[in-house]
Amino acid sequence: MPTDKKTIEFEIVTPERVVLKEEVLQATIPTQSGEITILPDHIPLVSILNPGVIELKKPSGENEIISVSGGFVEILKNKIIILADTAELAIELDEQRIEEARKRAEEMKKSKDIDDVQFAEISGQIEKQLARSKAAKRWRNLKNIK
Repeated sequence: MPTDKKTIEFEIVTPERVVLKEEVLQATIPTQSGEITILPDHIPLVSILNPGVIELKKPSGENEIISVSGGFVEILKNKIIILADTAELAIELDEQRIEEARKRAEEMKKSKDIDDVQFAEISGQIEKQLARSKAAKRWRNLKNIK
């Protein structure tokens, strides 16, 4: 569907794969400074990503939802490049497995046999699972899936 609206080249990659590369109208991204929405001709910016949900508006009018666990974003005039620790399209997420992983991490966090480093790693896992769950729920709501 051709559009005369200005677009932004969006690319998100992890160490394992290119998660998504396409043209979008806007992107909402969780950064360390808060959630930001990028539109065409945005000023250049580099920021640290927080675990959370990336929401993209496509020229077709559809939205794409992506769960991200952290990383970096670079915004150029009409290009967004995200280097993510992990990222998954919401359509790929299994809510039951996410909840099981979150519960396992919560139980590990309660253990008295963990040091500060392990505690931080487990806390990071919990944040990642919460971001994945939020992305899956937002995607389900957009698609009107119960």
